[in-house]
Amino acid sequence: MFHQLIKNHYKNILVIIFGSFIFALGVNYFAIPNELSEGGFTGITLILFYLFGFSPGWVNLILNLPLFFVGYKVFGTRTLVYTIIGITFISIFLGITETWGEPIPGDPLLAALYTGVLVGVGLGMIFRVGGTSGGSAIIARLGNKYLEWSIGRAMLLFDLLVVGGSAFIIGRENAMYTLVSIFIGARVIDFVIEGLDARKAVTIISGSAVSLSDQITNDMHRGVTLLKGRGGYTGTDKEVIYIIINRQELPRMKQLVNEIDPYAFVVVHDVRDVLGEGFTFEKT
Repeated sequence: MFHQLIKNHYKNILVIIFGSFIFALGVNYFAIPNELSEGGFTGITLILFYLFGFSPGWVNLILNLPLFFVGYKVFGTRTLVYTIIGITFISIFLGITETWGEPIPGDPLLAALYTGVLVGVGLGMIFRVGGTSGGSAIIARLGNKYLEWSIGRAMLLFDLLVVGGSAFIIGRENAMYTLVSIFIGARVIDFVIEGLDARKAVTIISGSAVSLSDQITNDMHRGVTLLKGRGGYTGTDKEVIYIIINRQELPRMKQLVNEIDPYAFVVVHDVRDVLGEGFTFEKT
């Protein structure tokens, strides 16, 4: 068990390092050559680069150093260590890739899209294994702990302030392209963290729940959970079926429900990253 835990930690650290490298490529090969900015501390490093030519790698590290000492107040030991590793390697790779090959300038919209994709993939990999990118993430959590700020709103506000400030340096048009990049990056982060293979959660309220459950189990070979429910208006006890299926299994599920109980009430939800027997199971 101990060896498996150590193995998982090494694996997570490698994921953080690789994610940091992808993030740095997005910044150095697409954002900087096209004078785009970013949100958070990365945006501040880019503003200082455009104004004074300061190395983004060194500036990113220097800006985050004070937060290393307050991060323990909001993060557990593991998350804090992963965050320090992430910030350190992001800074290292920002410096290393700054002189690699010929940067790729061109259409600013394409640059914004590719910046968003690479930054999103890189940060998503870091977040997925429990790390953070530091900067605004730590500030937002401190605000949440001591000032009861919403973490999401605090990060969004900080990003908007940085992008708004960058408009005076890179121009309004490039600032708007930066917002496109941030939006794309946020969506990509969600996909990386939650998983690309979306599943469907199906909730079925039926008077023939037991028969329907047996048919689903025998025909589709999926585990079914029966929950106890009660009608809010009638007060009648009911059994509720809850099941997770693949997207391609949904038509067959609907067909079975229609055959056994055409009057059943069915609700279908999108879910991601299903862990457990019969699906992907990950140990952390």
